[in-house]
Amino acid sequence: LIDKSFDKNGEGSVKLVPETNEDLWHSYNLISKGDEVHTTTLRKIQAESTTGSRMSEKVKLSLTITVEKVEFDPQGGVLRLSGRNVEENSMVKLGAYHTLELELHRLFRLRKKCWDTIHIERIKEATDPQATSDLGAVIMSEGLAHVCLISASMTILRSKIEVAIPKKRGAAVVGIDKALGKFYNSIMQAIIRHFDFKIIKCVILASPGFVKDECFSWMLKEAQKTNIREIVENRDKFILCHSSCGEKYALKEVLQTPEVQLKITDTKASGEVKLMEKFWDLLSKNPDKAYYGYRHVLEANHKLAIETLLVSDSLFRSDNIQTRQKYVKLVESVRD
Repeated sequence: LIDKSFDKNGEGSVKLVPETNEDLWHSYNLISKGDEVHTTTLRKIQAESTTGSRMSEKVKLSLTITVEKVEFDPQGGVLRLSGRNVEENSMVKLGAYHTLELELHRLFRLRKKCWDTIHIERIKEATDPQATSDLGAVIMSEGLAHVCLISASMTILRSKIEVAIPKKRGAAVVGIDKALGKFYNSIMQAIIRHFDFKIIKCVILASPGFVKDECFSWMLKEAQKTNIREIVENRDKFILCHSSCGEKYALKEVLQTPEVQLKITDTKASGEVKLMEKFWDLLSKNPDKAYYGYRHVLEANHKLAIETLLVSDSLFRSDNIQTRQKYVKLVESVRD
């Protein structure tokens, strides 16, 4: 957060510099249709030479657009905003369409006509120095691994690893050890590259069968042999557990198991998982205490019967202002 100038339920602006993919995720949830965003960008400009030929070149300039469309690419680390130019510019006509790309470490200014409670809380959460991804996970099967970073608000796939492993029969059996070594080494290098162990409190290694055990054993031996301190000094942060497969979606079931929940208690991701687990447990065992859907939740609120309210980010991202305001008012009423 570089600067802010707004009052609750009033007009104003903020200047922000996203430093992580999670910051871009918060920006994605913060920027709405109709907002104004100002930042530097590249635009292809066509010019006519003295001979009459036309040339095009990319020019760096500052633009302000009124947002009409927001797209987020979490893997690429880019937030794309499309809309019309609203400030005079020698290179771009007023009203011309342009797509801005908000990237890491690029300053932008966001102006809103109304900063509601959820917007303000999102700013606080996004600029909290403690709000970082402190849980890592590698979901794997033989020859396939997904290396992920997990925070309280999102899961980011940092690397997908695929290595062909020969079948354990015939002449190909000779190449198994070499292929597995290549596979395990790729996982170890991805962990070193993407996990900051000064922040990471826990790393989950999950797989069907014994793939995770063999991988962890190989990593420890290799790390000790080649003096890779990131692995050796943080060996106690690794948790080995079972998953049904090596696909990314298996991470959800892994995080919900009691043994994993017990070990990741201090991480930020555990809070949301526990709340969802509690909701589904109540819904199955005591449905009179678990409500979903706007009408039923509103009725529970009128009776002052809400202990915990869970609202999807997608509802606050709604292009329909009335829909968004409806859920903002519900959140404020529950808190009051």
